[in-house]
Amino acid sequence: MALTGGGKELPLQGAEAEDRKDGGTTDTSRLESCLDQPMDSSGVHEVIRFLPSPLPTKHYDTDTTEPISCGLQSLEELLSWKRSEANPFNVAAVPLAPREPPLARCLRRTLVSHDMMGGYLDDRFTQGTNAEAPYAFYHWQYIDVFNYFTHNMVTVPPAVWTNAAHKHGVVVLGTFITEWTDGAKVCEAFLKDEESYRAVADKLVQISHCYGFEGWLINIENVLSKVAVKHTPLFLRYLTEQMHERVPGSLVLWYDSVIEDGQLLWQNELNQSNGVFFDACDGLFTNYNWTEEILARMGDYGGVHGRSANVYVGVDVFARGNVVGGKLETNKALELIRKHDFSTAIFAPGWVYESHEDKTDFRKNQDEFWALLSDFLYIHQTALPLPFFSSFCQGFGKAVYWRGQREADGSWFNLSAQESQPLYYRTQLGGQGWLSSRGCPEDAWNGGCSLLLEGLIPAAHTSPVCAKILSLHVPLASKILVSLIYKPSPGIIVSLELKTSNASLCTHVDVQDVKPGGVSPGLEDEGLVSQFTQLCLNVSPAGWTVGCSQLEVQRCTLREVCLSIRRDRAEDTPFTCRVGEIRVLDGSSPQAPLEGVQGLCLYDVVWLRGTFPGSSAPCLHFNATLRWMYPAELARHFRVYWRRLRGPDPRIPPGQLVLVGRAHSNLYRVTELAVPEAPCLLELVVEPVSREGILVPEDHWGRRSLSYAEESAQ
Repeated sequence: MALTGGGKELPLQGAEAEDRKDGGTTDTSRLESCLDQPMDSSGVHEVIRFLPSPLPTKHYDTDTTEPISCGLQSLEELLSWKRSEANPFNVAAVPLAPREPPLARCLRRTLVSHDMMGGYLDDRFTQGTNAEAPYAFYHWQYIDVFNYFTHNMVTVPPAVWTNAAHKHGVVVLGTFITEWTDGAKVCEAFLKDEESYRAVADKLVQISHCYGFEGWLINIENVLSKVAVKHTPLFLRYLTEQMHERVPGSLVLWYDSVIEDGQLLWQNELNQSNGVFFDACDGLFTNYNWTEEILARMGDYGGVHGRSANVYVGVDVFARGNVVGGKLETNKALELIRKHDFSTAIFAPGWVYESHEDKTDFRKNQDEFWALLSDFLYIHQTALPLPFFSSFCQGFGKAVYWRGQREADGSWFNLSAQESQPLYYRTQLGGQGWLSSRGCPEDAWNGGCSLLLEGLIPAAHTSPVCAKILSLHVPLASKILVSLIYKPSPGIIVSLELKTSNASLCTHVDVQDVKPGGVSPGLEDEGLVSQFTQLCLNVSPAGWTVGCSQLEVQRCTLREVCLSIRRDRAEDTPFTCRVGEIRVLDGSSPQAPLEGVQGLCLYDVVWLRGTFPGSSAPCLHFNATLRWMYPAELARHFRVYWRRLRGPDPRIPPGQLVLVGRAHSNLYRVTELAVPEAPCLLELVVEPVSREGILVPEDHWGRRSLSYAEESAQ
């Protein structure tokens, strides 16, 4: 309810009023079958019927019922969009993390516009998918804004991208685009008057607010009539104001295409011809055919008005047209842009993937590309609370690992599984010495890859090698527990260095190696002993070294995590050190009681006939949506299982838990689960994985039993 200072109720305006008309911010229609299940009942009964799936095909794969992301194709589809019909699986599960410095104080920003092969590829599967050689982005510390670009009229970013970006404090923008003759017709329709352009803006605001991303790139690439171009700045201003009101930290950017008289005439700069659009929104994304002379002229243009950070100079990595740099010379473009103190918009950096036939070498290509740009990029620090953890998973891999053990074979992709990313680089140590940092999928502690440090310490290098791993902004408690899980090569000694906001304080941490069943090193606090025991001792290391240490520190902020590597002999020493996980816990306050999963419900059941993996025999496939309640800030992710309680199935003993998958929100779609023939009783189970690494007891897990039988003959 909106109130004035005197308490008088005001009518709701714009997008908020439309939300209320649409039934409010809570999507109850999707929950009806869930809410029909009594809260005190743990069981659901199903009669098997092989009927066409009732799920909307734009949100669910027609063959498997897997949830998918998609865009909107037409003005009619946009204007008829309703929150109650939105895709619940494409809602971002991760809020935008704060960062240092805040985006508003960043004077030379970096935007990445991801345009790849039409979009909505492997990334359209909101729970991930099997993919032999997917594209992923993980150099988040270098960028400030991420735009997902396709040629759909309305591009809604897939939730997997929004989740990964938000974990690193990166703002996410969708795209609204009109093009050529059809685009001109769309513009004539929605820019004809105030009511029409406000209706479109309200829907764009609602979509952004619903799906949890921060704004829009507006790309009008068609001629506009006098009436339409007159209303365009008004549309931009209204959209920008509404976005700022509804979504904190939001941005609306205009692409350099149409000029003030309605001609489609790319300017490659900010000038008097397109300044009216720049003035009406948060910034301009220029076209790519600029020169240094244009950059210099733009710096002198009075219309910038101290907003040079809001001018994003476009760089096409594919180097199409008469451009500066591009491909592996993109650094030349960035050097000039930074010289003239502008922000940059890097378009289609997926060139590192698309242009190379061997997709398996993708990590190497991407790391080389971003290393070339690194001198002209500015690292921001994601502001995170304790507990801090990262296993450096990049959101894809050749297998899935859990506590150092290979849990599932096969290549996979899910950017929602991406964890806080380290710094990737290669640097010289003097003489023949070198040090590099890269993601490696050949072994991992958790997820799909680990961080591999490798290099050569020359004989003349007498001091320890300091490998910078993470750039952070994590306020520390007065007492912390630090753990490091790693695999060093012979001949080196490894320790952690924690660098804080107090420049005089650099804490050297000699983590003490421990083994299952060992004694907690130097821990006196009973709560810390309990945390340490679960975190470091109840594991099966599989060759990993597990080290923990308790530290008392000044109340300060953790800014960098480094690994100090020294050799144990005075000679040239090649080395590797695989880092599986780093964790920093609050040791100053008692451990809070563990939360349990509440209200697990099951709905949208679809039965199918298929084959079991490795067999040609037909079998019963169960598909359903699970939803539950659990504080999002406490969970790293969830593990979803099933087990047979009664019914025929020689493959699996009764009661044995079988992993279905990992969920990265309180919502999970079970798809193509091969289950025993009817009649049968099985149980679906949800285990929360805590951020601290503390094992959650089984009596805190969520459970829902499912009995099913064949449809009786009439």
